[in-house]
Amino acid sequence: MYEKLSPPTQGTRIRFAAGVPQVPDDPIIPYLRGDGTGVDIWPATQLVLDTAMQLCYGNARKIHWFKVYAGDEACELYGEFQYLPQDTLTAIREYGVAIKGPLTTPVGGGIRSLNVALRQIFDLYACIRPCRYYPGTPSPHRHPEQLDVIIYRENTEDIYLGIEWRAGTERAQELIQLLNERLIPATPEHQGKKIPLDSGIGIKPISKTGSQRLIRRAIQHALRLLPAKQLVTLVHKGNIMKYTEGAFRDWGYELVQSEFRSECVTERESWILENLEKNSDITITENARLIEPGYDHLPAPKQAVIGAEVQQVLAQIGDTHGQGQWRQKVMVNDRIADSIFQQIQTRPQEYSILATMNLNGDYLSDAAAAIVGGLGMGPGANIGDSCAIFEATHGTAPKHAGKDRVNPGSLILSGAMLLEFLGWQEAADLVQTALGYAIAQGQVTYDLARLLEPPVEPPLSCSGFAQAIVRQMENVKKS
Repeated sequence: MYEKLSPPTQGTRIRFAAGVPQVPDDPIIPYLRGDGTGVDIWPATQLVLDTAMQLCYGNARKIHWFKVYAGDEACELYGEFQYLPQDTLTAIREYGVAIKGPLTTPVGGGIRSLNVALRQIFDLYACIRPCRYYPGTPSPHRHPEQLDVIIYRENTEDIYLGIEWRAGTERAQELIQLLNERLIPATPEHQGKKIPLDSGIGIKPISKTGSQRLIRRAIQHALRLLPAKQLVTLVHKGNIMKYTEGAFRDWGYELVQSEFRSECVTERESWILENLEKNSDITITENARLIEPGYDHLPAPKQAVIGAEVQQVLAQIGDTHGQGQWRQKVMVNDRIADSIFQQIQTRPQEYSILATMNLNGDYLSDAAAAIVGGLGMGPGANIGDSCAIFEATHGTAPKHAGKDRVNPGSLILSGAMLLEFLGWQEAADLVQTALGYAIAQGQVTYDLARLLEPPVEPPLSCSGFAQAIVRQMENVKKS
């Protein structure tokens, strides 16, 4: 089966049933050490995870780690440009769950990004990025503790699909001519528009299937965390891109009403229900006027549509969601993308779970991570219906490689996400709690130490930070 790999002789495969992992007590999990600082942060991470499992479960539960290769490390073993060997793909497909350090961007070899390639090969459509603050972590914001969000980023569509043509190429000009001469003139709303012939062209596909499966996972996550996480916000730029990002929003609301009707309420529905709670004698017209700004200035047909909406909501969910019952359910709302960048800084406490498309999610997850301490503290996971890969969210930082000085927090917290995915919540909680205690006591690596006031001297090494977390875990279990 493998050219150069030898799987562990002990352990059991994780299998998936209807998108849910069936986890044994002794799973085999492949790991990719990663390039650059992966040589430092993976051993630190493995120490923390193995210790957490031992402290929580003794010998009853244990991960059997399986080393596989990607990036520069793979090229050293398999040959030039073999950044993603078939052995690695076979192992991840066989065992279902993997964890990886940062990977280099290939030069040559036909792969734009190893991270994107892995997501597309295994259809890992949900990129999940929790952003929470650990007290003591230096932050540029005055109240970073107010931000505690989980970002669900669609991974397989949008412009990240990579379908584009360079300006001046035959294919680019062929497509531009097709658009300019046939498709644009045939669409009334595009009249007068024209694409310059010297343009590069990219395609931005957003599908109903891709949108709804991502939003479905976000809602399911909120339901598991009720009441701590009670709001799912659809982030989009649908006011401009109406048939792609606007459709993402619309398909999200459709999903709420078709699959989660008893568990969810939309923000607009909550307004209608609350208006009735405040005034049991309110008329349909009065209710419509309250939920729609400028209602009195709208044409009669539009007013009729809003009135029909109010009637439909009361008829469909008045009994099941009215009289305050909607407050116990997951609320789904939406926000424009550029607005949400401002609001996670000025009103962070108002948001819980954000669901968005690929490009918006890329920007948003990094911006949120910056608020709570940077990518060095940002965990991440890429999850599909038959595979999941947990990862460090930062780059390889080759100039720091092998110096035992970088912060392993991102990969350690990604490992905690892995434990949670396995259903081993006690071990996941122990890792997060102990890491938080270490930071609160100033036991940090140089990247955080230099930003503290006063700076911590000397800072901990990468391995020293892992050992500090281990000591904190041992103290927690003793107390």
